[in-house]
Amino acid sequence: MSKGNGSSKGPVHEVRFGRIKAAVWENSTENGVRHNVTISRIYKDGNQWKDSTSFGRDDLPLVMKVANMVHDWIFCQSTNDS
Repeated sequence: MSKGNGSSKGPVHEVRFGRIKAAVWENSTENGVRHNVTISRIYKDGNQWKDSTSFGRDDLPLVMKVANMVHDWIFCQSTNDS
């Protein structure tokens, strides 16, 4: 599976429900730490695991769930830094 952002560092946090995964990436800026999120659907093609950023109707409840969980995690990080 691809990490997705071109950085050599991995995500600082991940949430996965079934085949839906959200990865949180940390970026240091002159204004402090910022977070970006990638959401993907993992699937197996033959013997190889792949990921996609395309979601079907039945994936959307899990997309909402992982997005909410990483939002909470990012919010907690920003309040811990204050």
